[in-house]
Amino acid sequence: MISAIKRYGQKLSFPVFLLLMFFSCSPSEKEKKVLETGNSITQVNLSYIGGSAGDYKIIKITKDSIHSEKGTTLNKTHKEWHAAISKETWKKLIALIDIKTLDDIKSSPSAQFVDGVDETFQIKTPKKSHVYVNAYKDTANYRPLYHFKTQLKKILPKEYK
Repeated sequence: MISAIKRYGQKLSFPVFLLLMFFSCSPSEKEKKVLETGNSITQVNLSYIGGSAGDYKIIKITKDSIHSEKGTTLNKTHKEWHAAISKETWKKLIALIDIKTLDDIKSSPSAQFVDGVDETFQIKTPKKSHVYVNAYKDTANYRPLYHFKTQLKKILPKEYK
């Protein structure tokens, strides 16, 4: 009877050993991708909203596409534009944006209450979303966002710049 219990224990320990080996192996390709992109930028949104006529321009960019819309609420106009972008274009757009320094950029008060226009950036990563209103007033830390806007103007159609 002891030998039967011993054999049963050996039979049970081998599958447990295999399961432990399976779970302790290196991460899968999918897991590696998630780990690598955990600190990467996934989307950038830029908007200009305000003015006496209720003007708006909203641009949303991901690593493979761009969407822009603009209009005026006073006379109820609205236009949209979509396009695909290459990986190289995406890399040029975000080239100077360093995720480690995003928390250093400071927002400024809204200008809408005096019929001004607010420039709002939203930079998304898998872990966090960074939002800046009128950050251009933070001259010490605004350079990466300015570079982004400069590169963006190169790919937007004239009527959406």
